[in-house]
Parts: sequence; C-alpha cells; structure tokens
Amino acid sequence: QIIVDDDDSKVWSLYDAGPRSIRCPLIFLPPVSGTADVFFQQILALTGWGYRVIALQYPVYWDHLEFCDGFRKLLDHLQLDKVHLFGASLGGFLAQKFAEYTHKSPRVQSLILCNAFSDTSIFNQTWTANSFWLMPAFMLKKIVLGNFASGPLDPEMADGIDFMVDRLESLGQSELASRLTLNCQNSYVEPHKIRDIPVTIMDVFDQSALSTEAKEEMYKLYPNARRAHLKTGGNFPYLCRSAEVNLYIQIHLLQFHGTRYAAIDPSMVSAEELEVQKISLHSSNEHEEQ
Repeated sequence: QIIVDDDDSKVWSLYDAGPRSIRCPLIFLPPVSGTADVFFQQILALTGWGYRVIALQYPVYWDHLEFCDGFRKLLDHLQLDKVHLFGASLGGFLAQKFAEYTHKSPRVQSLILCNAFSDTSIFNQTWTANSFWLMPAFMLKKIVLGNFASGPLDPEMADGIDFMVDRLESLGQSELASRLTLNCQNSYVEPHKIRDIPVTIMDVFDQSALSTEAKEEMYKLYPNARRAHLKTGGNFPYLCRSAEVNLYIQIHLLQFHGTRYAAIDPSMVSAEELEVQKISLHSSNEHEEQ
C-alpha cells in the first residue's frame, strides 16, 4: 500500500510481481467494480513467463485530473519512467486520460484497452455523476450490478461474475461513489494527443456493458490499433477467458522485446519463442485483413 498524496486517506493498493529489473512494466487498471486482485490470472501467467506486472487499486479521487496527478506521483514513487497500461472498462478510460494528460512528457509507452470507452456520455449518467457521493453503498452496488450479465452462462463466466460480485462487496461507499463519478462525469478522450502510442483494442462479441456504438467509436478513434477480439468473455474476459487474454497481451508486448521498453526479462525470451510469436502474429493479422 502506497500513499503519494498529501492526503493520507488516499491509498494506492498494488501487487508488483515479476523481475524488478524491468523498468517498463505492464500496469493493470481495474473497472468500477474491480480491485487489484481481479487480474490474478494475468499476474500468475505473465510473471511465470518473465514479465513484470503491477495490478492497481485506486484511492478515492473525484475527478480525472486528480486521478492523473495521483497516478503520475505513484509512477514517480515507483521510479518508473515509462509503462504499458492495460485498462478494463473504467480502467481503460483512465489509461487513455492519463496518456493524454502526460502527452507533453510521455509516460505511457503503449495501451491495451479492454472493453474500454472513450466518452463517458455513453452511460447517460452525466447528470447524476455529481450525486453519487450522496448515495448509500447498497444503491451504488445496485447500479454496478445492473451492468453484470444475467441468464444462463458457462461455468467460467459464472465464476468470473461471482468473483467480481465478491470484490464489489469489499469496496466501501466512498470508493464506489468516486469510481462511478469518474465513470460518468462528463469527459472524453482527445485522440490527437495520444495518436503515436501503440494501441490494442480488446473486446468481446457477446453481451457486455458496452454498446456496439461505443465499440465503433473506439475503432474510429484508433484507426491503426490492433484488434483483439474474443468470441465470448462478457464484461470480465481477463477472468473467464484468461488464456486468450494473456496470449493477446503477449502479442501486444512482443513489439517491444529487445528494446528498453520491454516488459519481459530478456533472458526469458528464446529465439524460437520469438519466431513462434511472430508467426502467430502474422497469421492473426492476415486473418483480420480477410
């Protein structure tokens, strides 16, 4: 747990796993309902392959600028000059806002945006954003749970949702209210400020909280982004489709292997492995073009 603001109540909780010698790790930012440990499948797998990954949990911040300022201080505290960001839903929006906020002296080397959005107005909640802080915790939880999938689900997806519900229960009123405020207060991403950052857009074809229009908007904003599509996975593919998500993360990070922005310990990358990944990358790109 780390405090970087003058306000002692603002505590960042994080798991920092993998080789500390890596200076450009992959940092995971959770959705509204998530805590740092919702990315345990990624932490376990990626560190096993030699990556350094950090999964975060935000303190209570009430606007995007305050969040970006706090996150920058956290990176300074961890002595990380540049990082790769994986953001899920709200985490994806905040990752884009942070890249935009630091565009003059860039801190974000690349972005993986999972079920992310670029404009908060898609939730039609901008008018209530200022009143979340007044609502009791049970009402806030109800708002969040309203976006969770219901009906018959396969066992992995059901387990994933159960896990997220459990995590949601662990969040206090102010944590939830602040995240919903960040999720819904009027704001959008200015893509011209982050045009040069490599982006992978990861989304699912089955039911999730994101509308088709929101997904299309992301593709328009990042015409050169790589796309990582999952047939199924709902709102939380990193939990219930972790093998596919982890593969896409590796493919995304492959472009930095051998540079100072590599998120992996160089000794863990064999020539054969690089070849295999290049081939799989090539075939997935061809498949997309078709």
